[in-house]
Amino acid sequence: MKVTLMRNVVALLRVAACAGRDLVKGLNRPTRAEIGTTWATAFGRCAVLLVVIAAVAGGAFAQKRIRDLKPTVILISLDGFRYDYIDKFNTPTLKQLARTGVRAEWMIPSFPTKTFPNHYTIATGLYPEHHGIVDNNVWDFGSTFTIGDRTKVQDARWWLGEPIWVTAQEQGQIAASYFFVGSEAPVKGVHPKYWTTYNGKVPPQMRVDKVLSWLDLPVKERPTMITMYFSDTDDAGHEFGPDAEETRYAALNDDDYIARLVKGLARRGIADKVNIIVVSDHGMAAVDVRKVAFIDDYIDVAKDTNRILYTHEINQIFPKEGKLDYVYSQLKKMPFATCWKKGEIPERLHYNDGARIAPIVCSTEIGHIVTTHPRYDAYIKTIPDPERPRGGHGHDNRYQEMQAVFVAHGPAFKRGYVAKPFSNVEVYNVMCKILGLKPAPNDGDLRHVKGMLR
Repeated sequence: MKVTLMRNVVALLRVAACAGRDLVKGLNRPTRAEIGTTWATAFGRCAVLLVVIAAVAGGAFAQKRIRDLKPTVILISLDGFRYDYIDKFNTPTLKQLARTGVRAEWMIPSFPTKTFPNHYTIATGLYPEHHGIVDNNVWDFGSTFTIGDRTKVQDARWWLGEPIWVTAQEQGQIAASYFFVGSEAPVKGVHPKYWTTYNGKVPPQMRVDKVLSWLDLPVKERPTMITMYFSDTDDAGHEFGPDAEETRYAALNDDDYIARLVKGLARRGIADKVNIIVVSDHGMAAVDVRKVAFIDDYIDVAKDTNRILYTHEINQIFPKEGKLDYVYSQLKKMPFATCWKKGEIPERLHYNDGARIAPIVCSTEIGHIVTTHPRYDAYIKTIPDPERPRGGHGHDNRYQEMQAVFVAHGPAFKRGYVAKPFSNVEVYNVMCKILGLKPAPNDGDLRHVKGMLR
């Protein structure tokens, strides 16, 4: 027993030495994003190492294998992970999952290609016009929903439709969520049984380990539907653009998190028994912040509108009474953007029906931004080098740069199958099928993607 214990400790010390070499290697490529992420990764590894050594010392080194697993789905969102990053940045774990599972050529995000609308579309199978989160900023109830306002994010009134965790729990299964859009609000009065308030400072390694700990629970307490979220590629993509070394490093970090999960499943004997679905909400495009059009060059914002919900890629404009036609005619003259009246937006965008969609919607051309002079002046002060490309998303989903990733692996999925592009409204029905759930009304159609399933 003592000999085995010592061998295990020696092996762990070798792992520690290897982690140290990884850290040094990372610091030899001293970009800002890499240095911060490398230290965070190394710290996470050291913390986990100490926990494992403590477990060894206590005689609890062996991982208990799970033999009573029910059909289980782990949905992983990689924010801003463009469809081509797998090959562009050579992410080994995702490549292996794709080779032995399913990969879409790309997944088509819903319009607008923003974080909150698309995460909730993936969760519900509804287009934003139907689930109510029509942008990252939404007007209703006499106030504005923003993604940074925790009170509103946790207010169920904003969240229409039925997300997969509610579907699962209402049909007798257990759901868990570690930072997935919508899971903080009691939609239809229901939270996932296990959920966490968003805190971007929580190390990704801790998130993975918590998910694994949920799977270690007794079968009557164990979730069958788990969602989790990582933001590394979106953060790096915005700051440095989709072609930067920092973004490559972020994509490889995301791949490492998934590798950690897969290895944890393997230690439990369930790596080929759990259905893993990896998605992103949207892609990322290079943006030149000097290529800008100004709304206030064409209208008087204070006199002509009640409010504008701004982002660089999509602007929701609420004209004052009697000003709709005037504001629309003026904004149509604006470069770098296409403006529509609500009801006249192309059907392919599925963006005419929702009560929360503004009377005028202006979609920015890729590579540009649209805003007002005061907002631009404040924004540009935060940019150290305006000549360096940055990244953005939210544009029309016809742009290839906006396309999302989809990789799936597990007993429900075929091996080595490449799916033609499909809309992200289809993911909800796939999860319901795997879990044996009756789907809530949604905009997807399982027939569009059934070829990926066994």
